[in-house]
Amino acid sequence: MDRISLCELVEWRAAGRAFTLIDVRRDTVRRADGTDIPGAAWRDPEQLFTWKDAVPRDRPVVFVCAHGHEISQGEAGTLRAMGLDARYLIDGFAGWKAAGQPVQLIG
Repeated sequence: MDRISLCELVEWRAAGRAFTLIDVRRDTVRRADGTDIPGAAWRDPEQLFTWKDAVPRDRPVVFVCAHGHEISQGEAGTLRAMGLDARYLIDGFAGWKAAGQPVQLIG
């Protein structure tokens, strides 16, 4: 599976399942919004090849972009090709926020 629904991700968090959450929204989009998903690490999507090897391999990784389209799908596909359990969040950050899920101000 290369994607995860909002409901599944919320269930994973509630159950305490180990996974890595990576926000790959473009920096301008992220800063314009001013919020992040708690626990998500931001990584510049244009620098994937500089940080990809630091992604933990012992747990699933979930990528979140603005709307769940090409950026997060591309990162997930790249890491899946490297043998990682990588997925993208359907509807991305916009879906997360629209569903009233928790966000925090960018630090």
